[in-house]
Amino acid sequence: MRISTNQIYDQNIRAIMDNQKGLADTQEALATGKKLNRPSDDPVGAAKVIRITEQLDKLTQYQRNNDLLTNALEQQEAVLTNINDSLNRARTLVVQAGSGIMTDEDKRAIGVELEQIRNEVFDLMNTQDAAGNYIFAGYQSQQQAFTFNPAATGNAIFYTGDSGATSVRLSDSVTVQRSSSGQEVFENVLSRFDFTVTGSAGATVQTAKVGEQGTFDQFYEKNYDPVTAANNNYQLTVLGTGQVQLTNTGTGAVEGTVDFTSGEPFTIKGMAFTLDGTTGDTVNFSLDTPVKKNVAETLNDIANQLINDSLSGDALTDALGDALVGLDNGMERINLERSSLGGRMNVAESIYETNLDLEITAKDARAQIEETDYAEASAEFAKQEAALSAALATFPKVSNLSLFNYIS
Repeated sequence: MRISTNQIYDQNIRAIMDNQKGLADTQEALATGKKLNRPSDDPVGAAKVIRITEQLDKLTQYQRNNDLLTNALEQQEAVLTNINDSLNRARTLVVQAGSGIMTDEDKRAIGVELEQIRNEVFDLMNTQDAAGNYIFAGYQSQQQAFTFNPAATGNAIFYTGDSGATSVRLSDSVTVQRSSSGQEVFENVLSRFDFTVTGSAGATVQTAKVGEQGTFDQFYEKNYDPVTAANNNYQLTVLGTGQVQLTNTGTGAVEGTVDFTSGEPFTIKGMAFTLDGTTGDTVNFSLDTPVKKNVAETLNDIANQLINDSLSGDALTDALGDALVGLDNGMERINLERSSLGGRMNVAESIYETNLDLEITAKDARAQIEETDYAEASAEFAKQEAALSAALATFPKVSNLSLFNYIS
């Protein structure tokens, strides 16, 4: 086959240019640390790198979300812990006020301290985060969650937020609640269950009150009917057998009987009565509708009653009992929320670790596609450099092969 002089030059120039390009590409890979510097280097690999980078960006955002969530939950946990400690102190003071050895001055002093605890709890319920948002205001986080109006008729503390609860996405499939509304944590607290005497026939009621709160609470929770009001009506009937019988007048069910002596106290289902009556006499009463009260409102009520010395005797005992139950129920609700916060923080921590593992895996996969293997690239650079040197050295010798060189 005949090879023209032009072909010789073209082939050698092309070989030299190819070697120079390969050497330049390898040098760039060594300099940048990436073997994939432009999509044309590896179109399929470039597409994979884009997808992996998007996944890494998403994981980075999830980790930022996780940090923000954890900070918010830790702040709420700290606030609720402080409120719980304050309520514990208030409970101790209420018990002291009912000990029977306190003078009126002592009770007023206790009332003043309870007033200060009320103020502390109220401030904590209006806690703001670093961005100035009220953490217990629900979706209305730009406005104060609770307001206090001591001159108001009825309740003095009002919730001005809503029932909204914000959430944060921590992964493609996991969303964790970030906040709880003050309505759920502080407003949704049951007051003491009670009953009201509605009438009697023949019998005279000397006393009628809750004597054993725990026993009465069990009876109340089992029997209170929020749908049919008539089923909350009961009747005590003095029997000829020296007993008194408790009957639900709505359902006709007999709830129990106990021994009865006219003028002597007796207790049935946690309710303490003292009646004057004979066989056939009756007393009617009904279970009160359950009432919910903010724990700060409970503190406000008992503080005012002790400071103003407005109650005494059984009325004071009942007020202190109401306060104790309200504080206990409030602390129970707060502790439930703290348990929920702990569970959410555990989930956040677990997801954070999972996202870290996914991030490491994704970065490793991307590195395998785009990053330079320095050992391999260095060997390739040496080989290409040798090939280019050989091409440059042999080209002049090949280009000088001509018959004219041998004509003398």
